[in-house]
Order: sequence, then structure tokens, then C-alpha cells
Amino acid sequence: MGLNEYQELAKRTHTTKLSEKETFANYALGLNGEAGEVADMLKKGMFHGHEMNRHEIAKELGDVLWYVSLLAHLLDFSLDEIATMNIQKLMARYPDGFDEVRSVNRNE
Repeated sequence: MGLNEYQELAKRTHTTKLSEKETFANYALGLNGEAGEVADMLKKGMFHGHEMNRHEIAKELGDVLWYVSLLAHLLDFSLDEIATMNIQKLMARYPDGFDEVRSVNRNE
């Protein structure tokens, strides 16, 4: 499945009961909550002796993607456009791949 196809399918569960401002807040907060769940699973696996369940982490990443997808939709961008803009930014920042010196001395 491609990114734009995913976005179209995800939009069927987009809420229309809130104002645009409330929807942005709901999705931004949801994105942070789901990203926090991913971080918590990794923390517990790395530092608390829990098993790292890759499948469960992947499911949480799917929830992150859902929120990213809907936020992009609210901003009138496709996921393909978001992905392209991100790669263009990274190519400009790190033309030869990641470089610690360029990372520390970024001009933005």
C-alpha cells in the first residue's frame, strides 16, 4: 500500500464533530500520546527488563502514522508530499548522508 492510499483509507475515520481548531489539537495531542507509547515500550525494553515486542511497537507506529496522515490532510498535504518535503530537507542538510559535524553546525 502506498502512502496516499493509506491516507485516503485513514480519512474514513477522520472526525467531523469538532471544530478545525479542536481537530488539530486532538490529532496533535494524539500523535504525541502514541509517540509516547512507542518511547515507553522502548524504554521498558532497554532499561526495565521487559521483552521488546516488535509487533506491538509496530502497531503503535501505525497509530502514529494515522495521526500524521490526518494532520497532513488538515493542512491540505498528501503523505507523499510530506515525505518528499522531508527527503528534500534531509538531502539539503546531509547531501552525503548523515554527518555529525553537519548536524552540530546546521544553518537553519
